[in-house]
Amino acid sequence: MRSTERSGTLLHGICLIVGTMIGSGIFISPKSVLLYSGAVGPCLLIWTACGVLSTLGALCYAELGTMITKSGGEYPYLMEAFGSIVAYLYSWTTIMVLKPSSFAIITLSFAEYASTPFYPGCSPPLIVTKCLAAAAILVITSINCLSVKLASYVQNFFTAAKLLIILVIVVAGIVMLAQGKTENFSNSFDGTTTSFGAIGLAFYNGLWAYDGWNQLNFITEELKNPFRNLPLAIVIGIPLVTVCYVLVNVAYFTVMTTTELLLSPAVAVTFGDRVLYPASWIVPLFVVFSTFGSANGSCFTAGRLVYASGREGHMVKILSYINVKRYTPAPALIFNGVLAIFYTIPADINTLINYFSFAQWFFYGLTALALIVMRFTRKNLDRPVKVRLVYLLWCIMVLVSCYLVLAPIIDKPELEYLYCTIFIFSGLILYYPFVYRKVNWGRKIMRPITMHLQLLMDVAPPEKTE
Repeated sequence: MRSTERSGTLLHGICLIVGTMIGSGIFISPKSVLLYSGAVGPCLLIWTACGVLSTLGALCYAELGTMITKSGGEYPYLMEAFGSIVAYLYSWTTIMVLKPSSFAIITLSFAEYASTPFYPGCSPPLIVTKCLAAAAILVITSINCLSVKLASYVQNFFTAAKLLIILVIVVAGIVMLAQGKTENFSNSFDGTTTSFGAIGLAFYNGLWAYDGWNQLNFITEELKNPFRNLPLAIVIGIPLVTVCYVLVNVAYFTVMTTTELLLSPAVAVTFGDRVLYPASWIVPLFVVFSTFGSANGSCFTAGRLVYASGREGHMVKILSYINVKRYTPAPALIFNGVLAIFYTIPADINTLINYFSFAQWFFYGLTALALIVMRFTRKNLDRPVKVRLVYLLWCIMVLVSCYLVLAPIIDKPELEYLYCTIFIFSGLILYYPFVYRKVNWGRKIMRPITMHLQLLMDVAPPEKTE
């Protein structure tokens, strides 16, 4: 049978990048970035710098994605540059924690905004939010299992919806500026933080809102003409998001002081209540659309990493199987969805993702290093897109990655960082017997399980392509 289809167009690529990046972050993260940066001026600079950094990282990924046209994001690049162990540790950490927990956080944000109108004057009960988040995970996973095209149409629709609400907020902000609402921009650098760790945390929260700039590399095998569409979608999508984010933050500051913004439970909703009333209800509605679209993009790409890892033997083989009728990686998508539902159960999942963020940026820096390594070790590989200032970009990416990995740990060392590191390397306990040695008893256990799951889900191994 054939593997996943090449159905991704340039429009789909742009919508995937924009739709995944613009989730709940721009409607929530402004508080966190402002809190750690200390003032309006550095807050806007950090939002701009995060956009520039995301664009630089994506340019490195454009060369990697057109040089190694395999799905799975950083996974095939780390495999090619550093070998099996590094790629395995990346897939272990990302598949088991980073991707499903991110999916869970986005759907929890969706559930909170969707349920709030039904509980006026108070927060919705935690059980309602968690059940609604679990239901959203089931719906999104089902959509992605049913059809790649259906998932693409869903992504395109919700991307258009979130760009519409951002346009409304930006235009409203421009009107406020034209009316002279500029007092919050005077002395905008007063109170700027000078803490090494606080600046790092401000970037963490800003980059969380920009997370998704590398998503297109997870579906390279499904893109039509990836040599053209991958870099073009990156060059169009990420600067578009950067402009949107900066202008939305400017709009917020036209009607809210720094104190008011920090005290607001939902910045975008507060903005809507003050500027768009009596039509302020459109803001929470479109935030729901935005988070749902972002969750769909997260699920879409996460399934491809699980699929790629299973294909290489770093996860159980059933995860690399494709539905024989719909040509979707159903087992991989279901596995990611089940883990995401489990991650909705803990009381404070945000703490978990904060502690594991340093691991994400460690792998980003390692991927940037892989680009340089392969300039020397894989000189024969065709490079349709070759970044000319690659060494400068590499230096910037590695330095920023090191800063974002080390700054919070140095500023506020906690045992949780050690626990996260132990978890990452604990993957080697499974790697040695099941991946490196390929023990027979492991295969004997998995063979009947794989057969029954294959019959249950109507899936089969993809064709092997070189």
